Amino acid sequence: MDDIFREVDEEVRRDKALQFWTKYQNYIVVLMVLIVAAAGAWRWNADRERAAAEAAGSQFEAALALSRDNKPAEAEAAFQDIIRQGHKGYALLARLRAAAEVANTDAQKAVSIYETIAADSTVPALLQDVARLRAAMLRLDAADADELKRRLEPLAKPTAPFRNSAREMLAYGALKAKDYDAAARWLDEITTDRDAPAGMRQDRKSTRLNSSHV
Repeated sequence: MDDIFREVDEEVRRDKALQFWTKYQNYIVVLMVLIVAAAGAWRWNADRERAAAEAAGSQFEAALALSRDNKPAEAEAAFQDIIRQGHKGYALLARLRAAAEVANTDAQKAVSIYETIAADSTVPALLQDVARLRAAMLRLDAADADELKRRLEPLAKPTAPFRNSAREMLAYGALKAKDYDAAARWLDEITTDRDAPAGMRQDRKSTRLNSSHV
């Protein structure tokens, strides 16, 4: 009896499966085709992205080589080509490097480029800070203490990634303005920052001692 019931049960399941297939076979076939097509499109897009990244990487290395060979105009043009092509990662790096090439001949224009990058909300926060720091470095000798404070104090906060470089420039600006107390405070922040490189802490400690005797 158990065998009979089992055979009947299997027959019922086969009939239901056949009915299901007959009713929905077109939908199933279409779904399978869509899945295969989507997988193929994803693979094609991934291959295209990889090829584009490799090409952009090669172009970026070639532009860097021009920079190393002291050909700033050619290097800037090469970086601008990468920017126009719009590859996400390399285009952003090229913007920063193009600004560095411009700085060799026109510091104020480079400052403007860095400021544009720093104000671009699509740029990652870390690279925005890099742009702000580079702009401040280019303005270091020409700017007064107030301008340096405006540019650098947000970068000198305790959690800022480039805080000690910013503090160093703020101390320089304060010394230039003969504000020795402010210079000492910024140098103290470097020497007491455990995350500052040991060499920087020692150098700034020596500077702090020398400035205190001015």
